[in-house]
Amino acid sequence: MKITLQNTGKKYNYHWIFRHLDAEFSAPGHYGVLGSNGSGKSTLLKVLSGILTPSEGEITWQYRQKNISEQVFRFAGIVSPHLELIEEFTLEETLRFHQQFRPILPGESIGSIMKISGLGKSNHKPLKNFSSGMKQRVKILLAIMYENPLILLDEPCSNLDQDAVAWYQSLVEKYAGNSIMVVGSNDKETECFSCSSFLNLSL
Repeated sequence: MKITLQNTGKKYNYHWIFRHLDAEFSAPGHYGVLGSNGSGKSTLLKVLSGILTPSEGEITWQYRQKNISEQVFRFAGIVSPHLELIEEFTLEETLRFHQQFRPILPGESIGSIMKISGLGKSNHKPLKNFSSGMKQRVKILLAIMYENPLILLDEPCSNLDQDAVAWYQSLVEKYAGNSIMVVGSNDKETECFSCSSFLNLSL
């Protein structure tokens, strides 16, 4: 997969969030998007996901030599503070529901993902009874443990304790190696630990 941005910008009303951005993301590769609060990290990730349309310039998505600009959502796994889960579902129901839209990684199953989750006895509780950190684990599982050529992580370690951060890092190392992964964060050591290239929106 490859994403190309050419002179790309995004504004809300008359305020430019970012502008004149040229960048390329290709698989396999892990990228960090850095910048101060309000610099446009989350906005850029939304543009990369196809949720937002650029205000100027161009962005193209290619997968297996085909343009997928109209169907990016079918290829992206997203972790974001604004992403909502179906709170009435249990973890197992959430995983099975998600499986209707994209396959689980080869060699894995609903059962193995539930074990990987580290949520133990809470696996069969409705998500509305999960803590914020537990819900963040669910979001990360949905992004990484399914066949998503594009993984977009907006501050993925928010609400995670130290053990859960180590869990996140092991998941990335083991399962996200073949994807484009873009992490929006200022934490290069923890959240962007696997990133080899960085884009700084504050410059």
